[in-house]
Amino acid sequence: MTFIRHPDDTRSDRIELFSSGGEVHVVKSPVRVRILSMLREREMGFDEIVARSARAKSTISVHLKELAGEGILDARPDPLDSRKKIFSLRPGYLGSLSADDRIDEDLGGFVLAALEREADPSSVFKAFFQAIRLSLMREGVMVDPILYSAGSSVGRALSGLVNAPDIETLLMNLCAFWGERGLGRLEVVSRDPLTLDIYDCYECQGLPQLGKPVCAFDAGILAALFEAHSRDEWVVTETKCYAMNDACCRFVVLPRAE
Repeated sequence: MTFIRHPDDTRSDRIELFSSGGEVHVVKSPVRVRILSMLREREMGFDEIVARSARAKSTISVHLKELAGEGILDARPDPLDSRKKIFSLRPGYLGSLSADDRIDEDLGGFVLAALEREADPSSVFKAFFQAIRLSLMREGVMVDPILYSAGSSVGRALSGLVNAPDIETLLMNLCAFWGERGLGRLEVVSRDPLTLDIYDCYECQGLPQLGKPVCAFDAGILAALFEAHSRDEWVVTETKCYAMNDACCRFVVLPRAE
């Protein structure tokens, strides 16, 4: 289960952070950032990586070898041609740093405004949690992969509470669970593709307008729940978000492409 950033989101100043073998690896090279962004989308063969990166084969080969040596990538023989390899990203994506991701937000004003709107304990905790996230974003730190991973762990733990033999019952259980726990109102919008809307989202409602979806924790939970149900890997993409000035958070759930 992997957090997916759009493969073309490779700004020249972006620094990617990975954990492997008890060490944190800092990836600064734009070429490596590009390669890793593509492999977060799905596993790929050497020739496709070369074609999409628009770099020489020798350059890509060196980068792939070094990334594999650092424990960031896995490589296996191509089943169609044993002379070639298929590359995939190992777990351990921590996040990124970029000046373009910085936001200008008055954290004190944000918290006070949130407390003026609602003063119950859960709202106070949510405001404090969101303030921590905003403080990281002020410094250009993108922590969505860590939130997604945490959500995945929570989703696996919760699967026994909502899982069901069939998808319809699972969806009914999910809607009930979200509402009963005060997480928001979850509605099934479509089944092809499977599309879920969450209103009054606990994760992002109240955040300033950030121009991008931010509910990585929810996405991780949902992916884990559907994977526990089907034993297949799923990709959950947030296409609407309160942080984008939308009226709800929308998640599209699709099986991961082979």
